[in-house]
Amino acid sequence: MLTWKRLSFTDFSIEELYDVLQLRSEVFVVEQDCAYQDIDGKDQKALHILGYKEKELVAYTRCFKPNDYFKEASFGRVIIKESARSYGFGHDLIKETLAAIKDGYDETTIRISAQTYLLKFYESHGFTQEGEGYLEDGIPHVNMVK
Repeated sequence: MLTWKRLSFTDFSIEELYDVLQLRSEVFVVEQDCAYQDIDGKDQKALHILGYKEKELVAYTRCFKPNDYFKEASFGRVIIKESARSYGFGHDLIKETLAAIKDGYDETTIRISAQTYLLKFYESHGFTQEGEGYLEDGIPHVNMVK
C-alpha cells in the first residue's frame, strides 16, 4: 500500500523535488537509455502525484489542467521505480492520478501520450487509442483519450 501526496510546484520541499527529479532521471534517462530534456518548464504548471512505500518515493506522475499541455486535461511522466514494479502500484498510481484530475480540475476527459508498450495497461483504465503511433524522444508513443 502506498501513501500519496499531491503537490503543486511551490509546495515541494527541496528533498521532495530532489527525489522526484532523481526518480525521473533514473527511469527515463538511465533505464530507458534516452537522452532528452526532462526539465522542460512544465513542472511549474503541474499538479504532482507522489507515491511512497514507507518513506521511499516509488511512484510519480504529473497532471495538467486543460490547455496546459493538451486541449484536454492530461498527465505524464508516469513512473514506478523498478524495484517496486511487481506490486501493482502502476494501477494504484493511475487511479490516484485520475482522482487528482477530477478533484483538482473537475475534469474526466483526459488525453495522454502513452508509450506504445503500455497500450493494454491504459486501456484497462478506460483509455482508447486515437490516431497512429509516433516517435517521441526516440520511443514509440500513441495518443490515448479517456
